Amino acid sequence: MTLSVSPLDRSFNYGDGFFTTMLVKAGEIQLWPLHLARLQQAAQRLHFSSINWPQLTQDVRAAITQTDQVIKVLISRGQGGRGYSSANVDKPNIYISCAEVPNYSVWQQQGIHLGIAELKLAIQPALAGIKHTCRLEQVLIKQQLLQSEYDDLLVFDQQNFACEASAANVFFHRQNQWYTPCLTRAGVAGVMRQQLMEQIKVQQVNWTLDQLDHIDAIFICNALMGIVPVRQFMAKQLDMSSVFTLMKQPLC
Repeated sequence: MTLSVSPLDRSFNYGDGFFTTMLVKAGEIQLWPLHLARLQQAAQRLHFSSINWPQLTQDVRAAITQTDQVIKVLISRGQGGRGYSSANVDKPNIYISCAEVPNYSVWQQQGIHLGIAELKLAIQPALAGIKHTCRLEQVLIKQQLLQSEYDDLLVFDQQNFACEASAANVFFHRQNQWYTPCLTRAGVAGVMRQQLMEQIKVQQVNWTLDQLDHIDAIFICNALMGIVPVRQFMAKQLDMSSVFTLMKQPLC
């Protein structure tokens, strides 16, 4: 586990890395198998050199210092010379950090007001789904959110398909069926999204804004906030009952 960042670190210089953010609850990492699988898949897709995954698992568990907290694992390709080439790069650097758990209870109980982001995500299938450290698009989206009246923003890609919220995945409900955006062009495939897709019937779709006219419910989700209902999308009021029903189901 690396504790300090070298000026030669490739994640620091080029965003050449990936990460996952985990919730610790009652002293246990929630959804750890999915977080680990996400890291392993990212390492494979980005062609990282070998990582000692059993050792990483031990290091992450050793980082738990509180009953409830947030733990983030960031893996950089490593240190290398100037330039984009990954030739002669050292072994990956692993950074583990901790933080307090954000309080999403009001959102979970009352729902949120969802707007639409002005920025549209670039299309890049080679990176789609990966939570890589090149996150300037999300930084700009968060800047817009800070200046808006909304709690969060629905983000579309450059082909005008709905993708995700600013830092969460999104699900839509219509005629007793749940849907979530297909993330093969852009966006991040979160572990809570994966967990839900394994436990409830969900259809992946490519929907434009016009196709959202007939939905009756929306929720956003990630590993820290869990499921958060949307009470209003732009000017449209939504029924949150189907989301509250889902929230009562155990997610194991």
